[in-house]
Amino acid sequence: MLSSPILKREPHDSSFCSLNSTIPEVDFAMENSDDEKDAVFSNYMPKELSLPNGTKFVDEVLSGQSDRCLENFRMDKQAFYKLCDILHSKGLLRHTNRIKIEEQLAIFLFIIGHNLRTRAVQELFRYSGETISRHFNNVLNAIMAISLDFFQPPGSDIPPEILEDPRFYPYFKDCVGAVDRIQIPVMVGIDEQGPFRNKNGLLSQNVLAACSFDLRFHYVLAGWEGSASDLRVLNSALTRRNKLQVPEGKFYLVDNKYTNMPGFIAPYNGISCHLNEYSGGYLSRDSRELFNQRHAVLRNATDRSFGALKSRFPILMSAPPYPLQTQVKLVVAACALHNYIRREKPGDLIFKMYEHDTVVQFEDSLPPLEVEHPIMQVENPALDIAFDTEQLEYSSQLRDSIAGDMWDDYVSDLSTM
Repeated sequence: MLSSPILKREPHDSSFCSLNSTIPEVDFAMENSDDEKDAVFSNYMPKELSLPNGTKFVDEVLSGQSDRCLENFRMDKQAFYKLCDILHSKGLLRHTNRIKIEEQLAIFLFIIGHNLRTRAVQELFRYSGETISRHFNNVLNAIMAISLDFFQPPGSDIPPEILEDPRFYPYFKDCVGAVDRIQIPVMVGIDEQGPFRNKNGLLSQNVLAACSFDLRFHYVLAGWEGSASDLRVLNSALTRRNKLQVPEGKFYLVDNKYTNMPGFIAPYNGISCHLNEYSGGYLSRDSRELFNQRHAVLRNATDRSFGALKSRFPILMSAPPYPLQTQVKLVVAACALHNYIRREKPGDLIFKMYEHDTVVQFEDSLPPLEVEHPIMQVENPALDIAFDTEQLEYSSQLRDSIAGDMWDDYVSDLSTM
């Protein structure tokens, strides 16, 4: 079983989120006193602004067309109401004297779906900054508490994206998805910034994800410093208690930042790759080039998943002014919500934009950050997992076998054209 996101702190690392059960609980004891604070705040508001404008706004959106709900709250009405019911039935959120669950969730989704700061949301919802922040954090913690429910490990069936495409079947029949990382902007204090500064000089957290070919996240590990090497982050995902697990006999695709090893098939190094094997009359020259081309098209599932995630929740595209732990939790919560919406409304407009297998490359150009990391290895770190020579040789032979079978069929098909 694959683990799901969790909040955890390593002895020498910054805040981590990977999937597990150690999730902060929402403190409901504070709600009554907070409602009293809200009431006091409203007494000082100008009379013309004393109406619950936020309630009106949410009611108008939810009583309108479903597209308006998607535009404002990043999911359609049916998915929105169902999520409210889930959070309520599990006791994670409750109505307060002034703000119903629907409005609490709307505040949270409006912030992460439009990358807004508290002051801007205050103007729309007409609540104090303290009230907005409190409900934002309550909803974030509630979603973290159920995040495991939205991360499902790969099954034993062949993914339809492979089974139904002669470019990939039967060659990649044992492939369950693709693994890659993305740099998410982060904000930390000056005394913490060192390790968070990535190779482009920007402050970021390194987020690793295992994605399915239908744009879902199987596993997410957030919180590694931006300067951490890709192989080191993968190593952490494979060796931590709530680890990324690969079903026996299956494998994920990775790019050439990683190494070819059991459970992970990388492209051949030093081999050029034309994205369309038939475009402009170009034909692949050998089995390794053809393998790399089709490997890249399949592996593009990670770029499309990340693209849909950032398009839906643009707060991930800039460093929000929250504590580091909150910034890390936001990544995991956004991925969980992405999976939930994909399950409930797989054909919504945002997903439709990213369902094609066109290769899209995202730049690592994201905003800044830093932090001292005494034992960091930047160049060619070794994996803590020990694979013997026989296992590594088998992985190499598996890749060669896939490439060889693919090439034989490719040449045969060309001869009949």
